[in-house]
Amino acid sequence: MAQTWTPNSWRQKPIQQVPDYPDLAALAATEAKLAKYPPLVFAGEARRLKSALANVAEGRGFLLQGGDCAESFAEHGADTIRDFFRAFLQMAVVLTFGAQQPVVKVGRIAGQFAKPRSSNIEKQGDVELPSYRGDIINGIEFTEAERVPDPERQIMAYRQSAATLNLLRAFAMGGYANLDNVHQWMLGFVKDSPQAERYRKLADRISETMDFMKAIGITSENHPSLRETDFFTSHEALLLGYEQALTRVDSTSGDWYATSGHMIWIGDRTRQPDHAHIEYCRGIKNPLGLKCGPSLTADGLLELIDLLNPANEAGRLTLICRFGHDKVAEHLPRLIRAVEREGKKVVWSCDPMHGNTITLNNYKTRPFERILSEVESFFQIHRAEGSHPGGIHIEMTGNDVTECTGGARALSGDDLADRYHTHCDPRLNADQALELAFLLAERMKGGRDEKKLVVNG
Repeated sequence: MAQTWTPNSWRQKPIQQVPDYPDLAALAATEAKLAKYPPLVFAGEARRLKSALANVAEGRGFLLQGGDCAESFAEHGADTIRDFFRAFLQMAVVLTFGAQQPVVKVGRIAGQFAKPRSSNIEKQGDVELPSYRGDIINGIEFTEAERVPDPERQIMAYRQSAATLNLLRAFAMGGYANLDNVHQWMLGFVKDSPQAERYRKLADRISETMDFMKAIGITSENHPSLRETDFFTSHEALLLGYEQALTRVDSTSGDWYATSGHMIWIGDRTRQPDHAHIEYCRGIKNPLGLKCGPSLTADGLLELIDLLNPANEAGRLTLICRFGHDKVAEHLPRLIRAVEREGKKVVWSCDPMHGNTITLNNYKTRPFERILSEVESFFQIHRAEGSHPGGIHIEMTGNDVTECTGGARALSGDDLADRYHTHCDPRLNADQALELAFLLAERMKGGRDEKKLVVNG
């Protein structure tokens, strides 16, 4: 773009989804304080993620991105982080065997606090209050005091993110991610699953491979890659004052990076090309995500790609497609064709959650069969178009919640009230998330077998 970019040039643009802070002086003071705090992540880590995503864009990897709909202050704890990380690693191992490719692991964690809302106002009875926009902005309790946007919550979000990152790094590099451990956790799931026989074959293949590696002397003791893993963080860049405060110049390259997370994405409600969120994101060098919903045209997508990735760098931009199981066949092919025609280097990722939300028994939920249907359509369409289905983006938790219906344990609408804990949107529980990974691995293996038949036929 012709105009000069600075970390605060977004402030000259129109903006959507911005909270109405009553005390702007307090907001400015908080942002100034955050600007002096240490970075949460480092530019070198973001570059390493970009390199891994470049391989995915070229068809040599798969992106697994997932985590909480919206992190909360009240539920922050070591057990919650551990259980999420464990479920996530199990998914990654299953997908690695399914895809026969490296899986890039990116969590929706350590920064996923702000949420866009369809309305600025929430009404209960005769009372109207500002909508809950995530713990970084206001409180979920339906009281006047809690719903006032409070800048001090940004400090709390920063500190929780730092503590979460500290534990995640310890898990990733301290032996908790040892492939032997992850495999044993997965076997426990397979044994207890109602679909045990269906998943046992893949689990047995993993066991045979690990036994073979041990037999020839490849163990976690002499190969650190078996006991350590790269794990990256991501969140929606919604609260731009917070993002600006944590935007820093990398001393080795002179480039600007958002140090609030390794990867940030732009939501479907804030992707207007001449608005603030695109303006901010175009100037930082982190890998970016762009949510693509049914209202996005092919020409509109190409315009956004040119704004966010003018140099057409592989690994820079991930297109996170969220159409709904009944709309993906209508909208995805035309986007793929436009991107392929123009030679744009992107990662294609499927978000099967956000387009499949329904209300059941007064609870927002997502039927597992609709989630799986959108994923299957995503893969089928990419195979038909000759492009690489490069990833999946899901809202999940490591806890035994009852927020999405269906799955092998057949959760029903009547089960939702049992353990419905989400602060915002319904999440897959640990069993449903791993089940999705097994089903996806089956599809990936089927796709590889089809390719072999074509090549050999």
